[in-house]
Amino acid sequence: MAEWEAEAGEGDATGGDDAAGGGGATGDDDAFAAEWEAMVGDDDDGTTVAVAGEGPGSERILNQDEIDNLLGFDGSEEDGDSDSGIRAIIDSGLVSYERLPMLEIVFDRLVRMMTTSLRNFTSDNVEVSLDNISSIRFGDYLNSIPLPAILAVFRAEQLDNYGLMTVDSNLIYSIVDVLLGGHRGTAAMRVEGRPYTTIERQLVQKMIKVVLHDAQRAFAPLTQVDFTLDRIETNPRFAAIARPANAAILVRLRIDMEDRGGRIELMLPYSTLEPIRKMLLQQFMGEKFGRDNIWESHLASQLWSTGIDVQAVLDEYQTPLSKVMGLEVGDTIMLNTNPDSEILMRCGTIPVAKAKIGRMGHHVAVRVSKTLTTANTAKKLQEQAR
Repeated sequence: MAEWEAEAGEGDATGGDDAAGGGGATGDDDAFAAEWEAMVGDDDDGTTVAVAGEGPGSERILNQDEIDNLLGFDGSEEDGDSDSGIRAIIDSGLVSYERLPMLEIVFDRLVRMMTTSLRNFTSDNVEVSLDNISSIRFGDYLNSIPLPAILAVFRAEQLDNYGLMTVDSNLIYSIVDVLLGGHRGTAAMRVEGRPYTTIERQLVQKMIKVVLHDAQRAFAPLTQVDFTLDRIETNPRFAAIARPANAAILVRLRIDMEDRGGRIELMLPYSTLEPIRKMLLQQFMGEKFGRDNIWESHLASQLWSTGIDVQAVLDEYQTPLSKVMGLEVGDTIMLNTNPDSEILMRCGTIPVAKAKIGRMGHHVAVRVSKTLTTANTAKKLQEQAR
């Protein structure tokens, strides 16, 4: 401002010399200096920004609220789903993956099963609810786990990969308190800054096995998956089952036991679900996951009544093409077969059975003496059908 006032003073000094050219220059400088001073005063408060237009008088002043809305920062970090502006554009490219409709049905079944099994496990009134199912990068999830917590690494045998289950401290102390006979209406005792004891780890491990067994039953109508507990960790860095940049499905479950409870989080990397991805993409088709017994029985009955052509091959031999082309009416072809020899029954190019030729009334007939429909033959028939 001091430099600007000095320049404005020099303008006033030279304005007298240019009086012949017009005396309006000094007045314009004074008005521009006053306007600049007002704008600088607003910027010092950090609440407004001037946006200049193309022509004079088209300046637009943005206040702090408008700037926050433009950038997507509203000052409250509680609601992470209501991002807007530049922040929404940035966050939209972080994790964007396809939805798996059947997976939602599987976890709905898991919630119902856990409600019953945990009631039997704790002999208490337990309510299990599904908070949300979201996609997240594995590294971001490990960094967001509130400690202390118990992390259970489990293996999906048929899928040949791993998953992660996180039990927060509130649920750990609640389970320990319930299983050891704690009084209702009193908060579970928590001692911060100490590792979990062996008794606490063993009790939580039993609960984890119950949840994994329910998860196995929830996947059973879709596919057979055996979840087995691999190890228990308390440090997230030792529970890394995928690369930090890999995407994963995060399922948050809330467990309430009257005035006590906590959260369980299931983490399944997309690489774990890749073998059954096509199954998870299908829409929900009823309680039996799209299987129609009426159609199966109808198809089986129609297959049994399907007609096929069967050929009886008396004999076959190889001969040059020139000899075959030279055959004339009346020529005789000698076969290495006698009336008691077995002939081959074929369906297309697949041998089906061996039989003996004979006569029944006025018809030539064959009697099957040996079947050739083995496992290899059935496999060839399936390959030919494909």
